[in-house]
Amino acid sequence: MEEQKNNGPLSGIRVLDMSRILAGPSSAQLLGDLGADVIKIERPGSGDDTRGWGPPWLKDDKGKETRESAYYLCANRNKRSLTIDFTKPEGQKLLKELASRADVLIENFKVGGLQQYGLDYESLHTQLPELIYCSVTGFGQTGPYAKNPGYDFMIQGMGGIMSITGEPEGEPMKVGVAIVDLMCGMYASVAILGALRHRDQGGGGQHIDLALLDTHAAWLINVGMNYLTSGEAPLRYGNGHANIVPYQPYPASDGYFILTIGNNVQFRKFCDFAEIPEIPDDPRFAENQDRVKNRDALEAIISRATSVQSKAHWLEGLKKLGVPCGPVNTVPEVFEDPQIRHREMEISMDHPLTGDSKMKMIGNPIRYSETPVSYRNPPPMLGQHNREILKDWLELEDNEIERLSQNEVL
Repeated sequence: MEEQKNNGPLSGIRVLDMSRILAGPSSAQLLGDLGADVIKIERPGSGDDTRGWGPPWLKDDKGKETRESAYYLCANRNKRSLTIDFTKPEGQKLLKELASRADVLIENFKVGGLQQYGLDYESLHTQLPELIYCSVTGFGQTGPYAKNPGYDFMIQGMGGIMSITGEPEGEPMKVGVAIVDLMCGMYASVAILGALRHRDQGGGGQHIDLALLDTHAAWLINVGMNYLTSGEAPLRYGNGHANIVPYQPYPASDGYFILTIGNNVQFRKFCDFAEIPEIPDDPRFAENQDRVKNRDALEAIISRATSVQSKAHWLEGLKKLGVPCGPVNTVPEVFEDPQIRHREMEISMDHPLTGDSKMKMIGNPIRYSETPVSYRNPPPMLGQHNREILKDWLELEDNEIERLSQNEVL
């Protein structure tokens, strides 16, 4: 994919990304995809912790590992890297000057961790009242857990998702990706866009306080509401659905396929095709509420019926009837899927370390009709843009940049 021009809806917005790992960086990457100029602030010499979270590593055009981890690459596209040691007074001064030219600052340091450097919200807000300052922490800026560290796996346990994920008789199971971090990053992006709108209407900047645990509780969504409405603790249904049956994988003769039947018309069509036409007239299964109550009996009947035919039989036949169904793909099969390819969910970009070959990345799912997402910058190497950014944002001369480097500020 060729480098694209930036005509995104956030073109002209400047973002300082002082976050690490996944929640904050994924939010900043999304803003960058939408056109913002995102500067990733990193520690000199080491940078974002995820740079070392490999293997796998990005490979050059000779197949040699480069020590840029896939984990780091997943959340740092459309950024430029600037290293600053803000434990030093000159580093603090530089960051404050950069903040004075920024629209948004994203950070995920422990509560109060930036106060000693004068880089916390209260310190900056008095000088920069238009700055939108987004803090991402495990538990938020207030409350009994505020000063505790928070990590995705820990929050999956605390937030309830592991109690409803996995087989009914199995151990608690986490989601296979860092869903807490990712969803918190999504909420952060939405919050920042709302704050930009508020500022542009004359309301000024503000502090956004995002917590991993809060956002986890929010995206429990229908399962959380089931509990709040009924007072009953949700059960673990494996791959089943708490409120809809049949809605899970079923065995074919050569693997599994997924049924997602949402109404009685679809259910009857499926049963006719599966040669069990009497089932929809059985009072145990006539309505969805009946099917939910008698799920074990129904699942046994359906499993016996589906296991005698191939996946292709079910997927091709049911799709023709308008009965929702789908395959259980591996990750390689996802990126080979013709729909995924058509929608360009796998992209490629030039990278300084890959030579004549290109690096592959996951595309952005947003499709604007007028201001499309652009892929302008690959995930940056540590400090790659020090000189460029300091000239661009602060108009520093070469000799001043050299002095800062020699003093180990950069």
